Amino acid sequence: ESFSGMKDALLISMALIFFILAALFRSMLDPLVVMAAIPFGLIGVVFGHMLFGYNLQFLSAIGFRALTGIVVNDSLILVSFAKRMRGEGMERIEAMLEAGRVRVRPIMLTSITTFLGVSPLIFFATGQTAFLSPMAVSLGFGLLFATVVILIVIPCMYLIGDDLREWSCARKRALFP
Repeated sequence: ESFSGMKDALLISMALIFFILAALFRSMLDPLVVMAAIPFGLIGVVFGHMLFGYNLQFLSAIGFRALTGIVVNDSLILVSFAKRMRGEGMERIEAMLEAGRVRVRPIMLTSITTFLGVSPLIFFATGQTAFLSPMAVSLGFGLLFATVVILIVIPCMYLIGDDLREWSCARKRALFP
């Protein structure tokens, strides 16, 4: 029953993130692109737990929630910068390349400093702090994996989403001239 409650809370938080991003972007597609890195962060969480021999538990889920916020923020930085460049007249591939070039440093700094901040709990937790280790593993390893995805997969997904947007607008203009 407690797993069901955690699942429901996670779905509610994901829906809230989606609606906030949809209002920010005034689009239903861009929030999906931004949130696409979240499942990849989960892969990092599972890998980290397997590496250290931990079972997934409640504190692992809390770490995953914190991870979700950071991953969405990093993706948002990249996508919003590309959209701003597009608004200034850049072609879409050039805009995404420029966004990657300019925003890679803030994204990497966020990820590296967060991982280094939780690394004492990952690698050196003893005594009373040992119970926090699964949360730190979720956050640290999920973030490392998701950062790679953000820098490689999110630009590709943005371009695919842009193709879908152009295709659907063309279809709409053809159907309703």
